Amino acid sequence: MRDHTTEAVPELGAIEVHGHTRGAFIVRGALAAGAMYGTGAVGSFVSTALAQSGGGDLDILNFALTLEYLESAFYREAQAKAGLSGQAAKLAKEIGQHEQEHVKALSGAISKMGGKPVQAPKVAFPLTDEASFLKLAQTFEDTGVSAYNGAAPAIKSKEVLSVAGSIVQVEARHAAAVRGLAGNHPAPNAFDPTLSKPQVLNAVKPFIKG
Repeated sequence: MRDHTTEAVPELGAIEVHGHTRGAFIVRGALAAGAMYGTGAVGSFVSTALAQSGGGDLDILNFALTLEYLESAFYREAQAKAGLSGQAAKLAKEIGQHEQEHVKALSGAISKMGGKPVQAPKVAFPLTDEASFLKLAQTFEDTGVSAYNGAAPAIKSKEVLSVAGSIVQVEARHAAAVRGLAGNHPAPNAFDPTLSKPQVLNAVKPFIKG
């Protein structure tokens, strides 16, 4: 079967997320859907995936933690390998620090609720220069916003919803900043688009390994 998702966004095809936790799978699928059909597309997929696997606030927090692990690792690696300078270097450092704080906050919230934070997945990013950094950063940030929005309706605890709501607002500002630096409109649409379930499943098929 041909991998049409990675044909559309070859940088995404080079990302490796190892492990079989639900959080890691959801992140991979969300990134695939976001890259293939538009970053607003992943909300329904996240909600469906969480519902099919039991859901619950701890599961949602661990899903969010996995995504934050991924973003934190991305910005850390970008600073080391992408040859960034000027505003791009400054933005990568600032956003990276925010993502590390998100990891700490989510891990703490999970532990406080009596849960166990998932382990960080092993990742690898196709970072070669500033252009590749900006392109992939936009994918991560846009997808992150849509992922939080998609998971929010399933959250039962007001405290958990408050944490997620606080983080998604910052993620949205990240997305706007990255888009602006890349020369793209910071908010091109008034609302995020949606996808049918068959479209989402078709987008994530290439990333399901068994």
